[in-house]
Amino acid sequence: MTIKHLIPEDLTVDLENQMVELFKQLNPDLQLNPLAKIMAKPDQLSLVYCQEGDQIIGMAAMCSYHVLSGSKGMVEDVVVDSAYRGQGLGRKLMEQLLRIAEQKGLTEVLLFSGNHRQSAIRLYTKLGFVKSESGLYRLRFNQS
Repeated sequence: MTIKHLIPEDLTVDLENQMVELFKQLNPDLQLNPLAKIMAKPDQLSLVYCQEGDQIIGMAAMCSYHVLSGSKGMVEDVVVDSAYRGQGLGRKLMEQLLRIAEQKGLTEVLLFSGNHRQSAIRLYTKLGFVKSESGLYRLRFNQS
């Protein structure tokens, strides 16, 4: 098993198709953006993935942005194939994202996790994330 940081030059149709299928295990109802579109600005998105042979078995992404309060990263779309859960792959993916965050000089890494994802929450806590009391408000725009 290897953990890789996706760069635009490594993007293939097969890799994208595998990531789309893997993402369905996280949320089957969401329509994904094409990877070529989101990888167009690799300085803003860090996507890491775990591969065993030719099969993608886990992935995680972090968006980087700069605001008055600092340089931040937002972790998104962390998923490990159900057949490989419990083997520490989520930890390895997150540790790779955190190394990238340090290399980028980010001052803070944020994430949201549903209360039903108890194993993910335990992992994030072990990695040093602390739950804040702030609420998340969402406004979704209809895509036509």
